Amino acid sequence: MKFFKIFFGVVFVIFAYLQWNDPDSGVWIAIYSFAALACFMSIRDLWPSWVFYVLAAGYLVAAILQWPPEFEGIFFGETAMRSLNIELARESLGLGICAFTMAVIGKWGQSPVME
Repeated sequence: MKFFKIFFGVVFVIFAYLQWNDPDSGVWIAIYSFAALACFMSIRDLWPSWVFYVLAAGYLVAAILQWPPEFEGIFFGETAMRSLNIELARESLGLGICAFTMAVIGKWGQSPVME
């Protein structure tokens, strides 16, 4: 599980870095940076599991709200930005990845509590 946390922490840092050229880069850098922070904080069990469930729920709601009115795919390459719907689908996918990661960390990423 430690590898999972480090892997996705680094992935979210890379996602945040790739947002520099986005018109609303501040929002997306904050979103992905916070997901990376959560992954790295979970390595030392600094946050309780309910925090990750709340984050997962927030990311999931945002992914649903960000979903494009008409899905046209998430193309990369020469047809990269044919329409705004492709950008919205990519943003929704990124939020979905954040939600999935937070849910996994919340469920299986915490050490058992010793009483």
